[in-house]
Amino acid sequence: MQPYPVDPGELREAMGRWPSGVTVVTTADPATGRPWGFTATSFTSLSMRPPLVLVCLDLGAECRPAFQRAAGFAVHILRSGQRGTAERFATRGADKFADGVGVRRGLYDVPLLDGAAATLECRLTERLPGGDHLILIGAVQRVTPGPDEPLLYHRRAFVELPAPALG
Repeated sequence: MQPYPVDPGELREAMGRWPSGVTVVTTADPATGRPWGFTATSFTSLSMRPPLVLVCLDLGAECRPAFQRAAGFAVHILRSGQRGTAERFATRGADKFADGVGVRRGLYDVPLLDGAAATLECRLTERLPGGDHLILIGAVQRVTPGPDEPLLYHRRAFVELPAPALG
């Protein structure tokens, strides 16, 4: 007998039918200043008043301890053409901030990636347990929109939207 009423593989397959945006979430370890980040599709706005967002981090992620200690984080909504960035930050053990990733420091000394469709800099307000994930809630302090279309994730594949027709 399985321990859950729904098979996790079936749930994953069903959720794959729901297209979502792709984000990279970054922070800096407050003790060392080392940058950390991960790719997330479990991201959403939580409230407009006050401006809050939430993102889910796998409990087994190498970066989890840094996010548990951090004062803030940034959510980078990736744009079409940033599939390589999404893959890099999704790869366990990869040097995610290696050559080729443009980075500057933002609020809370958080690393900000160049070229995102939008970046949200957040003060980390709550960490909540959520099954096999840690739910991070952030109060949005600064938003930097970009002009590009977002990168999507659908049926376990990255999908790029065509540029809108100018008319």
